[in-house]
Amino acid sequence: MMKHTGLAPAYSRNSRLRFAWAFATLCVLSFRCTRPARPDIPVYFAVPDFSLIERSGKTVTLRDLAGKVWVADFIFTNCGGTCPLMTEKMRKLQDVLPPGIHMVSITVDPSRDTVDVLADYARKYGADDDRWLFLTGEKQALYELSVKGFKLALDDTSGTAAEPITHSTRFVLVDQKGMIRGYYSGTEDEELKRLSSEAKKLL
Repeated sequence: MMKHTGLAPAYSRNSRLRFAWAFATLCVLSFRCTRPARPDIPVYFAVPDFSLIERSGKTVTLRDLAGKVWVADFIFTNCGGTCPLMTEKMRKLQDVLPPGIHMVSITVDPSRDTVDVLADYARKYGADDDRWLFLTGEKQALYELSVKGFKLALDDTSGTAAEPITHSTRFVLVDQKGMIRGYYSGTEDEELKRLSSEAKKLL
């Protein structure tokens, strides 16, 4: 008869502990794999509906941009400060981003930025008619869209001779559902690289 050494119960306990540990690990891994992923690009808020006039003379609303990823900025063609730089950066985005991503530049000086003026400005910067919109409209509607809609500062009472209208230099990334997903400096290359990367992810 084999003599009982008292070791069997210890082995049994160790086996049970190893099994319990393996089971717990499997459960944790399973939870991590099946739980909804948190978005790595923040979701801010919805762009409000708008109705503006494109340089082509066509009316453009938020519905026309549904299903598209787009980048917006607020500029004016008579600006001698940051606007030319912003528009040049936007043109570079047009060149490097996939065709599915669109650009929307909205004037903050509608009294001077008529559709003809915007059309000349767009040609000057090589804007693609199918991908890059230049919008104008009623001043109050434009100002409310900037300040209340996109949460971007805008003031036409405290500018300089070169830039009589003080406005934000941010680019804004908007997704297919009209949700704002990011704000980026429209004059800094590193910020534009981040914008480019995140815009592609939204596709």
